[in-house]
Amino acid sequence: MVIEKDNKIALPKNIRTKVNVSGQQAQIDQIQGKLQQQQNQQPIEITPTEDGGAEIDFDPNALVPQGTASHEENLAEFLEEDVLQEIGSEIIDNYDEHKSSRQEWEDSYTKGLDLLGFKYENRSEPFQGASGATHPVLAEAVTQFQALAYKELLPAGGPVRTQIIGKVDDPKEAQALRVKEYMNYQLMVNMKEYEPEFDQMLFNLPLAGSTFKKVYYDSILGRCVSKFIPAEDLVVPYNATSLEDAESITHSISVTTNDLIKNQMSGFYREVDIQAAQYNTSDVEAKKDSIAGVSNTIDEIHTILECHCDLDLDGFQDVNENGEATGIRLPYIVSVDEESGTVLAIRRNFKADDPLRARRDYFVHFKFLPGLGFYGFGLIHMIGGLSRTATSALRQLLDAGTLANLPAGFKMRGIRVRDEAQPLQPGEFRDVDAPGGNLKDAFMPLPFKGPSETLLSLMGVVVQAGQRFASIADMQVGDGNQNAAVGTTVALLERGSRVMSAIHKRLYQAMKCEFMLLATTMKTYLPPEYPYDIVGGQRQIFAADFDDKIDIIPVADPNIFSQTQRITVAQTAMQLAMSNPKMHNLYHAYRGMYEALGIKDIDLLLKKPQQPAPIDPAMEHIQALSGTPFKAFPNQDHQAHMAAHISYMGTMMARTNPQILAFLQKNIMEHIALMGQEQVQLEFKDEMMQMQQMGAQMQQLQGQMQQNPQMAQQMQQNPEIMQMQQEMKNLTEKIESRKSILIAEIMAEYLEEEKKVLNQIDNDPLLKLKSEELQLKAKEEDRKREEGETKAEMDALRLVSNREIAEDKLEQDDDHAKMRASISLAKDGIKQMKATIKEQ
Repeated sequence: MVIEKDNKIALPKNIRTKVNVSGQQAQIDQIQGKLQQQQNQQPIEITPTEDGGAEIDFDPNALVPQGTASHEENLAEFLEEDVLQEIGSEIIDNYDEHKSSRQEWEDSYTKGLDLLGFKYENRSEPFQGASGATHPVLAEAVTQFQALAYKELLPAGGPVRTQIIGKVDDPKEAQALRVKEYMNYQLMVNMKEYEPEFDQMLFNLPLAGSTFKKVYYDSILGRCVSKFIPAEDLVVPYNATSLEDAESITHSISVTTNDLIKNQMSGFYREVDIQAAQYNTSDVEAKKDSIAGVSNTIDEIHTILECHCDLDLDGFQDVNENGEATGIRLPYIVSVDEESGTVLAIRRNFKADDPLRARRDYFVHFKFLPGLGFYGFGLIHMIGGLSRTATSALRQLLDAGTLANLPAGFKMRGIRVRDEAQPLQPGEFRDVDAPGGNLKDAFMPLPFKGPSETLLSLMGVVVQAGQRFASIADMQVGDGNQNAAVGTTVALLERGSRVMSAIHKRLYQAMKCEFMLLATTMKTYLPPEYPYDIVGGQRQIFAADFDDKIDIIPVADPNIFSQTQRITVAQTAMQLAMSNPKMHNLYHAYRGMYEALGIKDIDLLLKKPQQPAPIDPAMEHIQALSGTPFKAFPNQDHQAHMAAHISYMGTMMARTNPQILAFLQKNIMEHIALMGQEQVQLEFKDEMMQMQQMGAQMQQLQGQMQQNPQMAQQMQQNPEIMQMQQEMKNLTEKIESRKSILIAEIMAEYLEEEKKVLNQIDNDPLLKLKSEELQLKAKEEDRKREEGETKAEMDALRLVSNREIAEDKLEQDDDHAKMRASISLAKDGIKQMKATIKEQ
């Protein structure tokens, strides 16, 4: 069981129970005697009733000796108070120690939140009203990442898809579809908090570098919950590198006094008095409240520490086969009030039927960049220094512009200006009382310079460095050259998306772990069959559907993180397909492009190619005239088709059209091959069944060899296996030999029939010349086809070469840009030095 401030798990309330017993006084005395023998005896009231029975009022907890509680019970109800105080004190001490070990991380994160610039800073230095603007490079990077990741990881149709493990069949496909539909229904419809909390998590992730999800079952809501947990609310020991190897995981939960009482009344917490204390916010929480402009006005808030740790509790020890304590600590979930140290609940954190007592997982770690320890690095850690530098440069430029526009300085004593406290208005001349002399000599403005071009250039370099690191300056769809080579486009896209692609893969893996925890929880709490309603229909899910046959993964592609990248890849594939249509499936190329663009109802827009079906010879002749390919199918009347085609080849239309002759001859060859195959199947029916049986045995043996490689060599040298392989080889050669003989005989018959048609052409000189012309055309077409294949190979090699050249050119352009920036800065420095020398 897991504690959450919005999760009040309903358990049977430990209250005194009244039982009505009918019968005689002897039965009453017997029951009373048994109840008095229990330990920790509490008062038992027995009241006789008018019908001769009795009403017994007792505490059911008094009937359960220590160490015999059910697996899901709150063990804190069965432990002594001094033991609970010792456990609570140890939990709080460990929490304070673990939290202090990450203090530097919290300080860096807290200070970095100011770089978002959501709150304007009123500054009085170096002068009153100095600029307090913050450069938005960090806020821009965070916002763009959040918008990009949210769209890709949580599409409108749901974030879950499934894939089948093992051999694919119809029952598994139906099972995978049920799991996919149910989980997407839960996440997008039933779990109303999932989408907004996922959106909030994606905004916090690039700032802190780490965020967490907590997956559990809420008995009050009657469904699973996946709760977002900020990094500052989850504490692990200093030596932990991941959630799996952490000795303890402590989740800090804030609950109101009212929610605490509800949990106590439901039996989830012990019924103990806890005085409301002043709620102390952490530094990170206080900074977030300050940026958001809110403050805590609720006094009665408790901080509950929910610690997932290992304990060795007296009365609930791990024992061996002889019933002796082993001293091994078992996983528990301990809930402690931080202020008072009172233990509210202790529950087992392993399955009742698990002989290994393995800890159950509830948390999922989302990382932006892998850090040097447990917590990841965010943009605050990586470009926080660049953001501070850009902010400082921006404020200096604005302050310099302010001082240049509103100059200040010194004036001669005795000069009096009417209404000198009010600024001059455009077109206004104001009276001045001067003792004498030149009015210009009575005022000396300070030599304020305007904004420095050098400082502006430096700020641009810093901002570009930050944007380049955060991958927010990559090429957009319409920015590049549309006529550029495919290799150049792919190289530009990959160069601008390396960092984002790696981050996207980490999020993909974390979401996969989250979905697996959700599936395990759903399997545990779902009934055997659960029907549910959706828009326009009804679906059902089975608890047995969540098994090892189905793998649950995010719908996002781990290699593609944006629509820009998806469109570019689809466009590249389409260009390659159009370069050689005969080698590619143009329908799938166009469909991939439409899917990348996000177009709905593609089937209405794109005509799907029809699959060939058996037709009669007359229809085949019609398709030959229109240039539409057709093919032969098994179990057709092959001889009738061949006779019809040979007769049609003698017509004037067919004899003068080489394309029609090619279609007909191709189809005749297909019929000849099928006739030979079908005849062989009839003659070697028993042999083929024997080969199928031997093939199945060989596949079974190969599977065993893959599972046990040590047996592979022994099985390969087995005489029975070698004999089986030789028999299969002999049968195959025999069948193929007979098939070749049959095809040769059928071909001889076909040639005789064809000669009758060809003799008509030989006797006609015009038809003979036409035949020779057709042969020349066929040779020319073969030559063009070979040239096309050679050109396609050269184009593929050229694409690879262009990509390498584009990458080299991009590196050279970066070097040239850095050199130009250095030269520009040097020139500006020289100009400044010359100007300073002239002034001196």
